[in-house]
Amino acid sequence: MIFEKPGSIGPKLDLNLIGEPDYRMTEQKMKALILAAGPTPKHQTESANSPWILQMLGDRPIIDYVIELALQVVPPTEVIIVVDKRQNPVETHLGDRFTYIEQAKALGTGHAVLQTYPLLKDYPGSLLILYGDSPFFRRSSIMGLIQRHCLKEASLTLMTGITIKKLRSGRVLRAQNGHIVDIIENADVSPAMQSITEMNTGACVVKADVLWPALQELATAQQGHSAQDIRFTACVRHLIHSGCSIDNYRVLDEDELHDINTIDDLQTAALILQKRQLRPRRIEEHNIIHFGTGGWRALIGEGFTLDNVRRLCQSLANEIVRQGREADGVLIGYDRRFLGDASAEAAAEVFAGNGVQVKLLTEPIPTPLVTYVTALNRHAYGLIFTASHNPPQWNGLKVFATDGSLPLDDETRSIEEEANQIKATQVVKIDLETALQSEVVRCVDYTNAYVDAVEALIDLDAIRTAQLRVVIDPMYGVGQNALEIILTEARCRMDTINTRHDPLFGGRSPAPDSAALALLTTTVLEGGYDLGLAMDGDADRIAIIDEAGSYISTNELLILLYYYLYKIRKERGGVTRNLATTHLLDRLAAHFGEEAYEVPVGFKHLAASMIEHDVLLAGESSGGLSIRGHILGKDGIFACALVVEMMAKTGRSIRIMLDEIYTLIGRLVSKEINLPATPDMKLLVPTRLAEVELSEICKLKVNNISHSDGTKFYLENDSWLLMRFSGTEPLLRLFAEAETEEEVDNLLAWGQSFIQM
Repeated sequence: MIFEKPGSIGPKLDLNLIGEPDYRMTEQKMKALILAAGPTPKHQTESANSPWILQMLGDRPIIDYVIELALQVVPPTEVIIVVDKRQNPVETHLGDRFTYIEQAKALGTGHAVLQTYPLLKDYPGSLLILYGDSPFFRRSSIMGLIQRHCLKEASLTLMTGITIKKLRSGRVLRAQNGHIVDIIENADVSPAMQSITEMNTGACVVKADVLWPALQELATAQQGHSAQDIRFTACVRHLIHSGCSIDNYRVLDEDELHDINTIDDLQTAALILQKRQLRPRRIEEHNIIHFGTGGWRALIGEGFTLDNVRRLCQSLANEIVRQGREADGVLIGYDRRFLGDASAEAAAEVFAGNGVQVKLLTEPIPTPLVTYVTALNRHAYGLIFTASHNPPQWNGLKVFATDGSLPLDDETRSIEEEANQIKATQVVKIDLETALQSEVVRCVDYTNAYVDAVEALIDLDAIRTAQLRVVIDPMYGVGQNALEIILTEARCRMDTINTRHDPLFGGRSPAPDSAALALLTTTVLEGGYDLGLAMDGDADRIAIIDEAGSYISTNELLILLYYYLYKIRKERGGVTRNLATTHLLDRLAAHFGEEAYEVPVGFKHLAASMIEHDVLLAGESSGGLSIRGHILGKDGIFACALVVEMMAKTGRSIRIMLDEIYTLIGRLVSKEINLPATPDMKLLVPTRLAEVELSEICKLKVNNISHSDGTKFYLENDSWLLMRFSGTEPLLRLFAEAETEEEVDNLLAWGQSFIQM
């Protein structure tokens, strides 16, 4: 029977106690079905006329907590409550915003669900089934259950949990392949099954179109046996044996497995509730997530918030679940920036809440380590919270694919679009303490493994013989430990500056450009060192100072290393650079009879080219490089070690080697300037550049114009001018290269005047 209106006695449910719901958490149609017609326990202290689920837990009846969970998913009009004839007080308390169905006889939970068939027989969506005496599911668990059901496109998704406590819950039986093959009621558990620790909580999500045939077949089989109940577990068993797609969401907090059926249960529940109420909670905020060329970066407190971290990680977790790669897991690390450790923990909580295995690095580490370990262990993703060389008020997240490369634009666009649609209420997470206890999150240390991988590519014996003296400047970042280990084991004499943990990076950006390396330059000159080595904040970029105190640009370093690898190491292969990097690499490759490839800015494009063309070296003018046989990401630590090896094996200074190369291929002068970029500029400048038609710039013939990544003018004599907006900072970058310094200055001046027109 469907009740249109409840009775009119007793206190009503205060819906203002319920938090702000978001009914858009799933695109699938969803209704909530609450089974509240169970028998009254014999030992309750209240009158027999007062339903057990109206017993007070804290300041509210038990049923209120269950209703609150349902209302986080669906509006009141989509909540259906099964009651028995005597439970009019439940209806009175809850009010007339819900639909009530009568189960006249207590013939089991499956029979209770079947009573809703006349109302729902034409309903095409899914049902969330909850029990009125099970109030302790977390909102995140209900969301995780529903989202997993949708992502897996399952017929039925069960809520399960692992515990060694003696509970009344039924056991979940699995085959060796991990598939669920049966659900055994607690009363039917044999002694041999007592060791099974996975429990069925009873809560589930099921598609209506598979539910009704199963229940009706069970009801038909029970005809003539009216004394026997129709249990919902029998329906689950029927669906399993029918070959339906069955999945589960596992809760990680054992407290969620408790239902309340006795006075003792109620006392235990009060302790659980108190523990939850006293547990600290983080403040969650909202903003927009956008990926640039090197991942997601934003100002701390503006775009970079723990709320956005959670939303982004939920999007990544969704993709892992869709691909069925939960067991491959994720690796999570962070550098020395503000909120780095807290962000890593927040990320771990989200992945754990979604059933994804997590390896959590528990001290600040360099980005190349995450790149290396992600590929080594074939994780679904590797994550490191860093803003690389950005100013200290920034933080962000770099995400690496299974092979250690940065995901390409299409994938990051899909991730950010989904993340920005996710509401705070849709994030599934579990507190870190629980996740660690359940070993879904494990703390790890891979520094030695990474160091071994770098050392395998470096000639340590040559460095030992050379007895070089070097100075390391990690710029208050995370590159110091690994590089010191490598050079110490190579018996290199060294000193290190700017080593303390300073999230302000000495009051400036941890970018290894010439203006930021005054102390390193002075130290090299005053101490008579052979070399100064600098890395940016997360140690994926490099800069060097030679023995004369001269800053060696990355463009110069790239041609040095390519020449060294090809001529001294006798390795063969082409080279890949981004479109903002020197064309001298092209000249040197042509001299060797090898190919040179140009790609857009972003190391993800360099990595893709390394795979496609099997190049020997890939690099960018901003300080990042890698070589064949190493990781598919930039590595400042490896690059520093390789430079030391180059000097040790050649026995020549950097300037002498550069002069040798220039004798072979000629010279080009490169410069870069950065201009503050406004939102209006990002709209107007590309439009004007797309319309421009030029035959020459500053008396240099225009051979070609490309708008593939910013606008690049290819000029005669290997000269060029590039104007593009930074993908990581609010800047418009102008790059130019020509045969003389005067020509370069003229090109940059022309570019500035064009922008200001």
